[in-house]
Amino acid sequence: MSAPDADSRKRVEFPPPVRSYVQRCFAPENQIASVTIPEMQEKLKIVITEAAENGKLEKIDWERLPLPQVMVQNERNKILANPASSNWASLPSSPGDAARKRKSTDPHQLQNGSPPWRKANNRFEDRVTHPTTDKKQKMTLDQSSKSKANLEMRRRRFEGLNINGNSPSSPTESPGTRSDADQGPVVGRCQTLEKNYFRLTSAPNPDTVRPLSVLKSALDLLKKKWKHDGNYGYICDQFKSLRQDLTVQHIRNEFTVSVYEIHARIALEKGDLGEYNQCQTQLRVLYAQQLGGHPTEFKAYRILYFIYTRNWTAMNDALADVTAEDKKDLAVKHALDVRSALALGNYHRFFQLYLDTPNMGAYLMDMFVDRERLSALCAICRAYKPDVNIRFITEELGFESDEQTAHFVLNNASAELLEEKNGEVRLLTGKAGLLFETAKADAYRVVDIKGQI
Repeated sequence: MSAPDADSRKRVEFPPPVRSYVQRCFAPENQIASVTIPEMQEKLKIVITEAAENGKLEKIDWERLPLPQVMVQNERNKILANPASSNWASLPSSPGDAARKRKSTDPHQLQNGSPPWRKANNRFEDRVTHPTTDKKQKMTLDQSSKSKANLEMRRRRFEGLNINGNSPSSPTESPGTRSDADQGPVVGRCQTLEKNYFRLTSAPNPDTVRPLSVLKSALDLLKKKWKHDGNYGYICDQFKSLRQDLTVQHIRNEFTVSVYEIHARIALEKGDLGEYNQCQTQLRVLYAQQLGGHPTEFKAYRILYFIYTRNWTAMNDALADVTAEDKKDLAVKHALDVRSALALGNYHRFFQLYLDTPNMGAYLMDMFVDRERLSALCAICRAYKPDVNIRFITEELGFESDEQTAHFVLNNASAELLEEKNGEVRLLTGKAGLLFETAKADAYRVVDIKGQI
C-alpha cells in the first residue's frame, strides 16, 4: 500500500451511530451463547467494511440494524430450517459472502434435501472442490494451511448446531452447569457500598455485584462525597461501577435513569465529554421506555452537544425526537434558538442566549463559545474598518470585561492589533481579519465522539 493510501485510511472518521453500534455489539446483555466473540467480530468487520466501501456509513440506520451476533444466528437458522433451498455443497468463505460462493461440480451432492454432513461416511473435505488449474496449484503453503484451518472451523461450527441454532449440551453437561448467559441476569449478593470499577472479562460473580437496595445506599453516599470532596476521579470510577452492576442485573427503572442523569451532569461540570456521551446515549434508550427522569433537559443538552461536535447527521436525529410539547420547555426552546442563531449567522442573538442559558447547558456552550467568537470577529472585521472600539466587542461577544476581550485577541492574533486612541483601546480590524480567519479555521476542525479534536 502506498503512503497516500495509508494516510487516507488513518483519516477515516466513523460517525457516532457506528461507534454506538459497536459498543452495543460487545455489551454483555446483547451476547448470544451460541455465537462466539470471534464469529461476532468477523461479522461486524464485514458489515462496517462493506458500509464504508459503499459510502453508506451515514445512510444506514444503525439504531435499528440487527447486531452481528443476531445476523449470524439468523443465517444459521435459515439454513437449518430449509436446507433444500441452500447450496450446502458450497458454503461461503466468510459469513455474508454469498456472492462469492464456490459452486460444486458434483450434481449428486444434494439428495433428498439433506445436508451432506448428516449422511454417514461423508467427510467435510469431500464436499469441497479442490483447485486443479495451474494458477491455483501455485497457492503458497501458508494459504493452504489457512484454508484448511477455515474448513475445520466451519465443520465444527455447523456440526455442533442443533435445529434451533444452539450448541447442544455435552453428554456430561447437566442443566446446572449451563453458562450464566442462559440463566438470565445476575442477582447480586455484595453488601459493600463502595466498589471500584473493573472491566468484565468473564461472567460476573454474584458475590461482587451489589443488589438494588445496596446500590441505592451507594448512590446516596456518592452524592454526599461529591458535594463534600469533589474528587471527580473517584466519583467517576464509582459511578461506572454502579452502572455496571445495574447492567449485569438487567435493572432498568427510575433509579437507573437517576444514576445516568447524575453521572452525566457531573461529567458535564468537569468537562468529561467522553463519559457524558456514554451516559447520554444510554439515557436516550431509557427515556424511550418511559422510565421517568428529565428527558426534556437532556434533549436540550443533546442539541447543544451536537452543535459543539458539529455532527449534523446526529443533529437531525435529535431534532426528529423533539415534539411540539418539548418545544414548550425553556431548555429545549433555548437550545433550538441557539442552533437557529448560528445557522443564520446572527452572532448578536447567539451571545444573548449564551449569557442566559438554563440548567447546565452553559457548560456545553462554554466548549464552543470561543470558536463562535472567532467567527463573529471575522464578521466584525469585514463590516467595521479600519478599527472598532474594544468596548463594542466586549458587549457584542459576551465578554465579562475589556481586559478579557484584550486577552482573547492576544491569544488568537497579535498585540499590534490593539491601539489606544483618545483614551480608548481599539482593534485594528483592517489588519486583524486574516489572522482571525486563520484562527477560526483551526478552531472549526472536526470534533470526535469524545469531544476531542
